[in-house]
Amino acid sequence: MRRKRILITSVLAALVGVAVPLAVAYQLSLARAVQGEEARLRVLANYSLERAQRTLDSAGAALRRFEPLAVTPCSAAHIEALRQTTITTRSVDDIGYVEQGMLKCSASGMQATPVKITPADFVLDNGIGVDFDLRPAVSGGERMVGLALGRHKALVAPVRFADVIVERNVQMAVALAHGGVLGVLHQPDMAVVATLLAGSQARDGNLHAVVARGGLIAVMTAPRSTLEARLSSELAVLLPVGLLMAAFIVGLVAWLSRRRLSLLGELTIALERREFFVHYQPIIALDTGVCVGAEALIRWQRPDGSMIRPDLFIPVAEESGLILPITDEVIACVIADLRDALVADRALHVAINLCASDIETGRVLDVLERALAGTGIEAQQIWLEATERGFINANAARATLEKARARGHAVAIDDFGTGYSSLASLQSLPLDALKIDKAFVDTIATDAATSSVTPHIIAMARGLKLLIVAEGIETQEQADYLAARQVEFGQGWLYARALPAPDFLAFYKARRPRQLP
Repeated sequence: MRRKRILITSVLAALVGVAVPLAVAYQLSLARAVQGEEARLRVLANYSLERAQRTLDSAGAALRRFEPLAVTPCSAAHIEALRQTTITTRSVDDIGYVEQGMLKCSASGMQATPVKITPADFVLDNGIGVDFDLRPAVSGGERMVGLALGRHKALVAPVRFADVIVERNVQMAVALAHGGVLGVLHQPDMAVVATLLAGSQARDGNLHAVVARGGLIAVMTAPRSTLEARLSSELAVLLPVGLLMAAFIVGLVAWLSRRRLSLLGELTIALERREFFVHYQPIIALDTGVCVGAEALIRWQRPDGSMIRPDLFIPVAEESGLILPITDEVIACVIADLRDALVADRALHVAINLCASDIETGRVLDVLERALAGTGIEAQQIWLEATERGFINANAARATLEKARARGHAVAIDDFGTGYSSLASLQSLPLDALKIDKAFVDTIATDAATSSVTPHIIAMARGLKLLIVAEGIETQEQADYLAARQVEFGQGWLYARALPAPDFLAFYKARRPRQLP
């Protein structure tokens, strides 16, 4: 089941590792393509504004030639001047003269039928009036834009305000900033144009650019299909990067999976081949310097002689359930290595670490009882150490600890202060000893933020009448500090590293109490 879970997790991680970089590469490419296309539309919009402004300026200049009028209105000379101005001004299609609200003459001659001229829809700051939707007979009823100054009025074809060359699928509209469309190109959706001119976002799925300048606004729209070429170009740059990232992630996942699977497989084989053994870290009475016991620490040596660190294989063993037979192996090694010494000296004890599962179920107690039967080793010589993770299920932990103490074992909480325990939980558990974690011992006589925690832990243990064992003592200053506060026991490199059984026994003999004559 554990192997299957690792495989499923690895496959899912690999799929995510492929999908995410590729999706990010695509989205970045798309964003860059959209930015590039919108920038192009803004360039076109700026150009169209230049052309539209030029049309307005040209038509305005043509109208100003007749203000004030130097000839008799609608005389032959006047009509000829209107005709010449229309011919020479590219932006103007016709110019007429208005009198009493009626068109009297134009560049085409005298007006034969009455034509009423309505007031301008809008007046620009330069005094020129604008009509947005004129449909005179001269244009065949087609829409024209009227520009009026004084008594003269010019007709301008709307296309002259959108006089740029763009692709057929790019649409454009040019309008006055105060409203009113002057000209369009390629028949844009006027509802979309109105939305954009109002400053709102159009949700038609197209690309848009809106540029305002000099009282004019240009609106450009283009379908997203215009992105294809630019998107392909961007993908050609970013997609290989995404593929490299995906390959790296897949490789990393595969490497980690193989490592986990291989480590799990090797753990199983190591148990079958009995590749585990135990080293013993001496526990010293701080007031006398006497060695009173040891903590049994599991070690794993591969057939090639290489050592695997416990912090690498213990988590895998705990997750897979292999920690249980490993604990059984530790018990067997302790009895095989130290049986004679334990029988010879009843004051000597060995501490064995228990996993959370054993604390919750109590399984290990029966294993211990069977292993100790007939050895001469007494139960009180085997201390049981449990990390705070084992106390998450407080009721189950309490039942196991009470059963252990009833059988004669002392119980210690290991690595206190790094997990879940609180004063309330300690008070509710049947404990004999508390081990101060090395992380707190390291802060003794320093300015670290946690340096004040150690005295509180000591005081709390004293209040609960627990023995105290300090871990990780490396300096004499730390040892003196702890001894001055009546901490009973300590262990650490100041005294000795974890030792093979023969070396520990030699260390113990050198440090044991002198026998009275």
